[in-house]
Amino acid sequence: MTAEPRRWNRETWPIAAAMIQYPNALPGGRSVQDQSVEEWAETLADVVDAGFTELDPTDSWIRLADLSPARLDAFVALTQSLDLTMPAISTARRSVIDAKHGDNYLAYGHRVIDTAKAIGAGSVSFGLFEALTDAQKKVLWFWTVDGAKNPDDTATWSKAVTRIRELGRHAEELGIELALEMYEDTYLGTAESSVRFVEDVGLANVGINADLGNLIRLHRPVEHWQEMMAKVAPYAKYWHVKNYTRTEDPASGVIVTHPAPLESGIINYRAAIRLAIAHGFSSPFLCEHYGGDGLSVSAANRDYLRRILPRDQGQTS
Repeated sequence: MTAEPRRWNRETWPIAAAMIQYPNALPGGRSVQDQSVEEWAETLADVVDAGFTELDPTDSWIRLADLSPARLDAFVALTQSLDLTMPAISTARRSVIDAKHGDNYLAYGHRVIDTAKAIGAGSVSFGLFEALTDAQKKVLWFWTVDGAKNPDDTATWSKAVTRIRELGRHAEELGIELALEMYEDTYLGTAESSVRFVEDVGLANVGINADLGNLIRLHRPVEHWQEMMAKVAPYAKYWHVKNYTRTEDPASGVIVTHPAPLESGIINYRAAIRLAIAHGFSSPFLCEHYGGDGLSVSAANRDYLRRILPRDQGQTS
């Protein structure tokens, strides 16, 4: 099964709010999984008040795939009452090759795909990055400390390809696209590696979540964003967008980065998006931002995207 053709312009392009600023664990040991519909509504009211009409129920906030059918129906009914649609679901830190939990995360991935179909989402984002380390949790910006790394061996690479292909075929049967998130020290940690991985998977519905922000924020040398974008644009699908300032001092070797609004960071999203659209990109966007009032910055980023997306109908997928 293939997805229905999609034609969007700057007014209709799905631009979802991320929920990364809302944790799953609540004070007192409770979980968002166990909240009442009324409590969910209090959180989603923030999203509505920020002007969003699309939501990504990011699983760092709520795992829709782990709700009972009745609870899932209640969540969907709530979003509908708030005039929110859910064009996509993003997963985080549930790698299918995690040494301890990989088998469980693979099974979870299949449930996420089924859940996406149930709620009408056409895209799912998966990644091969793992839980934050204790050292990462102790610093202001977790990306300034190295985290877990995907093993540098062909057997684990092949295992990752096989498992993502399995998820991709499941998604393909349901008319859903699968986007693999670029993230440091994983098999999608560079543009070249991301392209090679997706080509090894070899499915038309499996592409790259071109989250270049995950790479340009690193306090280490990285490929220029334009060079990365040129490589991944032909494979771009559901896209997490965020930006950072980046200062490099060649004399001392010091590199400093900081979260920034889309229009004022080092990545020129006007150019990046035009390049992706020229290659046929026709997937939703997700606005993310770390630090401060991330939801409000994401709302400003949404408005920026609507100014730079095509006035007329977008590309057909």
